Amino acid sequence: MPTRLLIVAGLALAVPAGGHHSHTNYDMTVYTELEGSVTEIHWFNPHIFVYLEVAAKSGEPVVWALEATSPAGLQGNGISRDLVERGDRISARCHRLKDGSNGCLLGYLTGPDGVERLWD
Repeated sequence: MPTRLLIVAGLALAVPAGGHHSHTNYDMTVYTELEGSVTEIHWFNPHIFVYLEVAAKSGEPVVWALEATSPAGLQGNGISRDLVERGDRISARCHRLKDGSNGCLLGYLTGPDGVERLWD
């Protein structure tokens, strides 16, 4: 019996984990709408980040970090690397960080072509 237990435990450890981090740090109950100019875009795994300069209430520009899905996820949604580039004016609907900092989980992005696409 102990040998079988060791084999089962060994197999369980050998199977790669399929987990992913949660989005508990984002307020998933409401979308925040942003509009501005892309300052940077990073196409890295496991998530793409779009940095967006928007005008704050004070009138001063602030940069927001928008977290999107993976490059493969965006490609599955029909989104290519050249759809959004640095300097483009875009708008986004995203779930803001609960701590109030300038970051959010990207849901939808409207690119310079005027088409809204899912970036989640």
